[in-house]
Amino acid sequence: MQQTDLSAYNNYPFNPGANPLKRVLWFYVNALFLKTSLLPVNGFKVILLRLFGAKIGNKVTIKPGVNVKYPWHLTIGHQTWIGENVWIDCLVPITIGNNVCLSQGALLLTGNHNYKIKSFDLITQGIVLEDGVWIGARAIVNPGVVVASHAMLTSGSVATKNLEAYSIYQGNPATKIRPRIIA
Repeated sequence: MQQTDLSAYNNYPFNPGANPLKRVLWFYVNALFLKTSLLPVNGFKVILLRLFGAKIGNKVTIKPGVNVKYPWHLTIGHQTWIGENVWIDCLVPITIGNNVCLSQGALLLTGNHNYKIKSFDLITQGIVLEDGVWIGARAIVNPGVVVASHAMLTSGSVATKNLEAYSIYQGNPATKIRPRIIA
C-alpha cells in the first residue's frame, strides 16, 4: 500500500494570480478590515476589495468576520448579502450573481487535494452562484459547483455537485428535496 508523502507535495499548475507582495498586503488588509468584527463599515470593505481587484456590484452588504482568500478572483453582482463569518476561499474564480444571500458561516471552497496520489497535490475549480441563490448558514459549496438561479442550499448542507434552478437542497451530500416557489 502506498502512503501519503507530503514532502513530494506540488501545487503546480496553481497560480494565485498576483505577485507575492500583493498577496502579503492582502493577507494583512483582510485580517485587519474584513475578518474583524471591530469594523462593521460595509462601504469601506467594498472599496478595499475593489482596490485588490474584486469586481463588486452596487448595494452589496458585507457583514463582519468575512474572510476572502484572493479578491482578484472574486466577482459579486448587485444587492448581494454576505453574512457574518462567511469564508470565500477563491483560489480560482468565484462568480456570485445578483440578489444572492450567503448566510452566516457559509463556506465557498475552490480547492481540495488529490487523495489518490501520494503527493496529495492541489486541485482547484471555480464556483458559480447564479442570481437569487441562497446559501444557508454553515452550508458548504465545494469546488466546481454551479448553483443555478434561485436554488437554495439549506443550513449545514454540503453541495458536492451542481444544484438545479428553483430547487431546495438539503443534507450531506445535498439532495433535492422540493422546488423553491417564490411568491
